[in-house]
Amino acid sequence: MISRWLLLVSCLLLALIAQRGAAKPSLPKIAPPTKIAHKPSSLFYFEDTDIVLMNTVNGDLLRSVDAGETWSVVEGSDGGMKHHVLLIRQHPYDNKKAYALGPSGRHWVTTDQAKTWESFNIAEFPAIRHYPLVFHGGDSSKVIFQGEECAGRYCIVRSYYTTDDFATVKLLRESTGGCAWAVGHPQFAEDLNLADEIKDRSLCVVSGLKVPLPHANRLVYSDDYFRGNAEGTETKLREGRPVSGVISTAAVKKFIVAAAKSKGTEELALYVSVDAKTWHRAEFDGHRIEEDAYTMLESTNYSLQVDVLTSPRSGMGVLFTSNSNGTYFTRNIEHTNRNSEGMVDFEKIAGIQGIVLVNTVQNPKEVESGSAKKKIISRISFDDGRTFQPLKADGENLHLHSVTALTNIGRVFSSPAPGLVMGIGNTGNHLQDYAECNLYISDDAGVTWRRAIKHPHKYEFGDQGAVVIAVRDEGKVDKINYSLDHGKEWASVELQHKIYPTMVTTTPDSTSLKFIVVGSLKEDKDGEYVIYSIDFDGLHERKCNEEDFEKWPARLDEDGEPDCLMGHKQFYRRRRANANCFVDEEFKDPEPIFEACKCTAEDFECEYRRTEDGKGCVPPSPLSPPEGECKTPDDKFMGPSGWRLIPGNACIRDGGENLDKEIERSCKDAGGPSTDGKIGVTLQLFEARDYAQYYYLERQSSSSGSDETIIMLNSEQEVYVTHDHGKTWERPLKGEKIARVYLHPYSSDVAFLLTDGKEGFWTEDRGHTFKPFQAPAPPTQDRFLQTMAFHPVHKDRLIWTGAVGCHSGDCHSDAFIKKGHGKNWEPLLSYVQKCEFESRETRPNSSNLIYCERFEKQSKSGRLQLLSSDEFFNDSEVKFVDVINYATMSEFIIVASRQPENPDSLVASTSVDGRTFATAQFPPNVQVPVQTAYTVLESSTHAVFLHVTASSTEGAEYGPIIKSNSNGTSYVLSIDAVNRNSLGYVDFEKMQGLEGVAVVNVVSNVAEVSKKAPKKLKTMITHNDGAQWMLLPPPAKDADGKSFGCSVETGKGTDDCSLHLHGYTERKDERDTFASGSAIGLMMAVGNVGDHLAGGDEADTFITVDGGISWKSVKKGKYMWEYGDSGSVIVIVPESKPTKTIHYSLDEGDTWEEFQFSDVEVRINDISTLPSDTSKNFLLWARVSNSEVQDKFATFNIDFSGIRPRPCLLDEHQGDNDDYYIWEPKHPFQENNCLFGHSEQYHRKKPSAQCWNDWRESHVHSIGTNCTCTRADYEW
Repeated sequence: MISRWLLLVSCLLLALIAQRGAAKPSLPKIAPPTKIAHKPSSLFYFEDTDIVLMNTVNGDLLRSVDAGETWSVVEGSDGGMKHHVLLIRQHPYDNKKAYALGPSGRHWVTTDQAKTWESFNIAEFPAIRHYPLVFHGGDSSKVIFQGEECAGRYCIVRSYYTTDDFATVKLLRESTGGCAWAVGHPQFAEDLNLADEIKDRSLCVVSGLKVPLPHANRLVYSDDYFRGNAEGTETKLREGRPVSGVISTAAVKKFIVAAAKSKGTEELALYVSVDAKTWHRAEFDGHRIEEDAYTMLESTNYSLQVDVLTSPRSGMGVLFTSNSNGTYFTRNIEHTNRNSEGMVDFEKIAGIQGIVLVNTVQNPKEVESGSAKKKIISRISFDDGRTFQPLKADGENLHLHSVTALTNIGRVFSSPAPGLVMGIGNTGNHLQDYAECNLYISDDAGVTWRRAIKHPHKYEFGDQGAVVIAVRDEGKVDKINYSLDHGKEWASVELQHKIYPTMVTTTPDSTSLKFIVVGSLKEDKDGEYVIYSIDFDGLHERKCNEEDFEKWPARLDEDGEPDCLMGHKQFYRRRRANANCFVDEEFKDPEPIFEACKCTAEDFECEYRRTEDGKGCVPPSPLSPPEGECKTPDDKFMGPSGWRLIPGNACIRDGGENLDKEIERSCKDAGGPSTDGKIGVTLQLFEARDYAQYYYLERQSSSSGSDETIIMLNSEQEVYVTHDHGKTWERPLKGEKIARVYLHPYSSDVAFLLTDGKEGFWTEDRGHTFKPFQAPAPPTQDRFLQTMAFHPVHKDRLIWTGAVGCHSGDCHSDAFIKKGHGKNWEPLLSYVQKCEFESRETRPNSSNLIYCERFEKQSKSGRLQLLSSDEFFNDSEVKFVDVINYATMSEFIIVASRQPENPDSLVASTSVDGRTFATAQFPPNVQVPVQTAYTVLESSTHAVFLHVTASSTEGAEYGPIIKSNSNGTSYVLSIDAVNRNSLGYVDFEKMQGLEGVAVVNVVSNVAEVSKKAPKKLKTMITHNDGAQWMLLPPPAKDADGKSFGCSVETGKGTDDCSLHLHGYTERKDERDTFASGSAIGLMMAVGNVGDHLAGGDEADTFITVDGGISWKSVKKGKYMWEYGDSGSVIVIVPESKPTKTIHYSLDEGDTWEEFQFSDVEVRINDISTLPSDTSKNFLLWARVSNSEVQDKFATFNIDFSGIRPRPCLLDEHQGDNDDYYIWEPKHPFQENNCLFGHSEQYHRKKPSAQCWNDWRESHVHSIGTNCTCTRADYEW
């Protein structure tokens, strides 16, 4: 039944006051009131009893066995419960059990409706951000207790479990997002034969294998409480594969739901299962859902109902209802009313299928623009949300306050009393303020309404609706109103004390004649409270007989006849409103009566989703015609309709609709996407001479849709957008000159397009629409500085660095801040060089932390200071008085400042928390007397890699790379004489996806270089994060099968013979990296074999598939490359020479095929694909000049999606299978493969497997063996 409780928090003092005078026989009996000294925080009945528990804010627990007439303080067997009950919870599926949780590690459980309590000890504070208790839907003795330990906004949850009502308690596991039972509701999997298989299954949200941040969280499960396998098994949420970024799980009747969010997007993915084994992503009819922007509503046994926020500013949503397996949602009604806490004005009428009350916003456009307050109107549905209509009272539209204005405990409108509905509202155009409203009642489940009493009231139903009580809900009151005829006539009874009412309640099933009214004696709700018990037994002399009841139809159709829903009509045996009797069947719930109907179209649903016209169904999988049926595309065959009878529907099939019968299908509709084995090419020509830049808006794993969007800026400052990877292009901002484009680094759907003035444009829907915005100043004129800075958490919080005073001769940069959507730009700081948000997930209390470089005395000739502020520079702190620059890399902030005693030399300082800095302690073997420049290198392994310039002479730049300890303060030499260029860029690159692998180029002839000789570079690699370096081993043969000019015998590079690669300092585009984060173990590069790196004209193209241990020559000459489908496709194209062919490999570079993409030769400037390297499409950026086209640029889309027929199959348990094998990186310096105390294993697609990876997640199979500690595992 319906739980009635109100959560506040704490405790109390009792005093009984006798009520003077005896109640008249014609009035209800009011027991002497009970006074308590503290505010009640929660109250509930044990179902089907008069036993009530109440918790007060001072930590006391009270019990009544007579429906609130008398109360006693529960002290426990040793008095330990007194003043120590933080909160109470009722078991939702067992009416004998409840739990009292304490603040100091001691808690209590009752299994006999609070007669006795047993204590148990768990040294944890009950979780606040997660459910403190999680109940098993099939075995009430199984409970999970969750405690939290929080730092800032991040918490570690420790989950404990009991299988014997806390007689014994064991740790389930330490997790990030809490644990839950797979069987979280009695209806879960009740129709499936899964009882033994999942009865002990628990699911936990745990941190990532490599990254302990929310975007890497995983959902794991165990069937033995994580005893046999402490890590558990990853849940295959999407297409048989695990998903990263899981936030939470929830049990909703027969469904279990998991929510996941990827890094770089606010969009959530919801995954739904009805058996805890097979999961599907929920689709919301093209609508996206975001974290804290959706609400799981009270759902039915056959569908989920979810309200999705449409805009953060509006407080409006869209109501969706799912099909029976929870995977496809259809819109029910737009502009639902929500509040900032995610509460939605939505309630189902209790006990009656298909009737729903919602509030919607009448003026959504005005509310969205901020020009008007909401005008809220009420709507009701009698067909499970398919259609909605106004509520009617005396011929006028009626509007009611709902969940967002809840003033009592329990349901808002209804109770189990059949057909009785009440609410506070008004008639007219829209809903008025609560104080201006009246009490309305309906006794036909919302079809018609009438005003019951003037003014707002708290109300409750009893004796299956035979009694209705109402207490005025404004000011101090001393009477209770009641009705015995469904609210037509009202009487009242006086109370001894005037109170401010806070609760009006009765038994959860509304069958009792007893009610409880709680109120405060003071308006501020502090101090004494009074509890009244009101008993209506005796007002009628007799109990109702059969003549006093009617067969009441729960739903009526448009003609006033009983209506069918889910295959049946629903009736109740209900007391007539004018019957002079009480039902007096306490704790006997009203039982519905069902009569089956013949099947109609409404009894069927689409297995997947409806067609665009809404009349048919899209099949859930490609149609497969019977063998021999489809000889030509024009043939027909009999195939599934796509409809199915809604599970649980009880309609009569004989003589009714039969939408799920097979229908005639066209052979053209059979099969899935084209897999004809061919590569597709699409050419697009542009009028401009060249492109200036292009930007991919990478779609993240939790993002819906499948577009591959690029924003391109051409040489004429014109913008083009494609959503299909260059097959078609649009020009959205015709006539606008765009100077620069900024992608939001933390929200991949958002981009800003800036002009040279204050005008700009932005998109938040991946370039489908662009909105204008006005900046506070033109962009900064310093081309080395960023105009925009973005907050990592508050995605709509921005810093703008603009040019000010440029027409007056004092041209400088000022910083401005926008604190959120709809906010104006505000001045932040003047005379700045750059400002950045320093909020990080790993940096506690940093939400408002901002760093700015500012010129001293507001003059560009002054020293550059580094300032920090948590108050938007209303208050600030000077961190350094004379800085050159600062950089943020991973968790570190590194500052280069001038030495006070020697301004020509620099000093490096590091901070992890953003508050305190420590001066870098360089190792004694790094002798750079005058430190003139630092380059902060990629630092992803909890250590800073810093290049210190030893020589800044043009053409002779080099220096050592030093590596820090975990707090960035103490350094050791990693490798000396690493190459640098005049801009400060360094030949250093970490291999994406693999820990500890990096490649550098070192200057091998330092002495000669100091005498103006040209540099001779050698390439070296590390496999243990810079502790040891080695030369690259050369391949045995070149791409033509010929020997190189030198060779090695040991498989290791030597000073005379090794492989050398052109590195970062020579790149045209910094995005063109050796490796890919998704193509684990693969690297491609251009270089040569010999004693040092030669010129580009002597370079060939090489590949490694084992993380750089061995290399293979793939083509003579210089080629550009890109990886697709996580490395299962590699495409290369000649660099800087005309061509009409590309080469590609489908087996990790073992063999190569040639493909002609053009009839004429073109010059390819670049090849690109999605930054994640997971696409099957590639884009060639070319210059075309021939007899038909005069020197224009073009794009060629190369589409490989047709060459393979299916996705690969992965089984985590199996490891190696037909499509994948387990690959473990090797470390040539060590006997084992350990790094940072462990070895790692990855899933790699077998090169021979004719399938697609289709995988955007991490490929980590496991963090393998935990290794014995060695010297390398310790820092200094």
